[in-house]
Amino acid sequence: MMITPVHRFRDIERKPEYLQPEKCVPPPSRASLGTMWFIRDGCGIACAVVTWMLVFYADFVVLLVMLVPSRDYVYSVINGTLFNTLAFLALASHFRAMLTDPGAVPKGNATKEFIESLQLKPGQVVYKCPKCCSIKPDRAHHCSVCKRCIRKMDHHCPWVNNCVGENNQKYFVLFTMYIALISLHALIMVGFHFLYCFEEDWTKCSSFSPPTTVILLILLCFEALLFLIFTSVMFGTQVHSICTDETGIERLKNQQPTWEKTSGWEGMKLAFGGAFSLGWFNPFSNLNCESPVPAEAVAAAPASAIMTQEEIEQFLARDVAVQVLHE
Repeated sequence: MMITPVHRFRDIERKPEYLQPEKCVPPPSRASLGTMWFIRDGCGIACAVVTWMLVFYADFVVLLVMLVPSRDYVYSVINGTLFNTLAFLALASHFRAMLTDPGAVPKGNATKEFIESLQLKPGQVVYKCPKCCSIKPDRAHHCSVCKRCIRKMDHHCPWVNNCVGENNQKYFVLFTMYIALISLHALIMVGFHFLYCFEEDWTKCSSFSPPTTVILLILLCFEALLFLIFTSVMFGTQVHSICTDETGIERLKNQQPTWEKTSGWEGMKLAFGGAFSLGWFNPFSNLNCESPVPAEAVAAAPASAIMTQEEIEQFLARDVAVQVLHE
């Protein structure tokens, strides 16, 4: 049996400290895995706060500038309820996308014990990430902000202060969808309010002075138009990625698929956690993204196919894929 190095087609930092197995910190215990996921990134936190403030500003203008002063009680109740429901769902989706583990690979699991437990069979290839010292699954990529390898990482979004990956893509899609809907709703209401104020006395169509009302409405119109375009594009690209089973990173790299694609409607069901239902639109529903493990993958490998201690040490000392082959 011999070890054949298969070099990786990606740029990495080849610093010595990343390649020494003794530098690998063992993965955390199972008791600590229940802690909340939160990325401590200053830029991401600022963007997340700005997102919430913009939604609150839109709600302030919609309610206090347009709906409360309206003489049509039914119009105000219906539009106020609809707008605030969509805004609540948007913020809830943002909250889940930000605080859900996107699919982080256990950090520091590139240890001798873990490699031995894999019981690699002939022809299998595994990768070690030199930055977080982890065994990297297929389609996982390292995020320099999260400092972790993320399964099916699409991109890192500062607006949700998190990566968009296998476990939180549904919440990110819902966030973009609900933001696009409240932006469109706000634009429609601004248009109707301007028409109403032109026909009536400006002093009677708002609780604020006419100049203040105009400024607030123009700012809301600009914000809604900008986010409608941005979130609609993001929503479309995310749905396209799900339906084609190709992440944003894989598309940018023009990476040839080495996996069995789950495209179209089956991809949507996998991303949203089951068959089509109202739960697809619910940011509070949990996902079950784990695929069943094939029986042949659970079976123990023959003794001749398991890596020896010397071969494991060779693997841990280099940043290459290791393929186990019979002589």
